[in-house]
Amino acid sequence: MTDENRWSKWFNRKNPFFDEDFFGINETFKQMEKAIAKEFEELSKRTPTDLQREQTLPDGTKTQSYGPFVYGYSVTVGPDGKPQVKEFGNFKAGTKLGKPHMDLKEKREPLTDVMDADKNIRVIVELPGVEKDDIKLSGTDDKLTISVDTTKNKYYKEVDMPSKIDVKKAKSNYKNGVLDITVPKKKPEKTKSEPINIE
Repeated sequence: MTDENRWSKWFNRKNPFFDEDFFGINETFKQMEKAIAKEFEELSKRTPTDLQREQTLPDGTKTQSYGPFVYGYSVTVGPDGKPQVKEFGNFKAGTKLGKPHMDLKEKREPLTDVMDADKNIRVIVELPGVEKDDIKLSGTDDKLTISVDTTKNKYYKEVDMPSKIDVKKAKSNYKNGVLDITVPKKKPEKTKSEPINIE
């Protein structure tokens, strides 16, 4: 059964709660269902090919499946006492031209935690289902980049550092799906005061 036939059958079913159109509620539900179906139809068209699969069921029929779709967030309290919300995953909801919009990415953004200490910055990244050799880790003096690209798992994250860091002295290890990175902060450079001519 095609997706179009499935949605058509769904919308033409009888509402079990109301035999008659009670205050126009059946029509309202149908409009809502059509709007949701349209959004899912658009989402399936935008889904990256790596997240689409066709399965053959025991009775021989074929069905399309999508995913995995991952969305999550963590809430921590920042040094200023205000909550900080960090999202992760490959699926993000938002708005586009004033309407709800779902954004899908092929690579998942992993859950990441950044801890700013006196001399070091520690970054914890959750990368389940990954081998150490699959992880690509690089950095500049203000950013770390973590990337994994395998047939089963795809992750990508750029982590902005709260201070300048010395990437060459970074240390990292990976165990049980958790990447632990410790990077020393760069010592602030002392600048010499230079005279400026006044014209």
